[in-house]
Amino acid sequence: MRLAACADVDPPLVGKANYGPFMDAKTEELRAAHDVLAEFYADRLADALDHMPAERAVLGLFCDLTLAADLGTSVGDVGCGTGRLEPYLAATGLSPRGIDLSPEMIRVARRDHPDFDFDVADLRELPFEDASLAGVVCWYSLMYLAPSDRSAAFSELSRVVKPGGYLVTAFKAGDSQVRRGGRSVNLGVEFDVYWLSPDEMERRMIDAGFATVFWGGRPAEGQEGSAQGYLLAQRS
Repeated sequence: MRLAACADVDPPLVGKANYGPFMDAKTEELRAAHDVLAEFYADRLADALDHMPAERAVLGLFCDLTLAADLGTSVGDVGCGTGRLEPYLAATGLSPRGIDLSPEMIRVARRDHPDFDFDVADLRELPFEDASLAGVVCWYSLMYLAPSDRSAAFSELSRVVKPGGYLVTAFKAGDSQVRRGGRSVNLGVEFDVYWLSPDEMERRMIDAGFATVFWGGRPAEGQEGSAQGYLLAQRS
């Protein structure tokens, strides 16, 4: 998936899972659904970034600013899914490490991108030391957070980013109400998803200790169903 969020999983992968206290019924539903979706995403999204100039522009700005901050090259891809962003991030000079809630997503990411590090973890309890990252990417991974989990999750993101470092997120822009996702792919899965309002996203970032550097969006295209939002912020 894209919450940081199965069939046969090797024991070492299971051993690295870091679900902490968060494996409730909704989290389990989300994890299990994205285990099913892993191969579907690998097939459909592998080269998606090549055809999305707006996304490349926002990610490129994040990469440029992160490198210019001279805080190191280590960045987290939180909710990395199948790891499709890792080659792009690495090509700019960054050193990404991906995490995802779904063990099957991580298995596919390791298979398809063996040169990068990936681990199973939950974005509400990140496996990074305090102030250890120059930046964090949350590419469509914050939209699975229930309202009760958002403060803790944004605080975790703030905890792991160095002062002066950057966070970039892409999200489905909407009214922050819960929806049921997954049905359209006809794989027998569904899960809660929130199309967060740009105002709430920015407020959450500010409350967690980030300052807005850039925000923007674009209209829905094709079968997207919602406008897309982008926010780039710097850790105060």
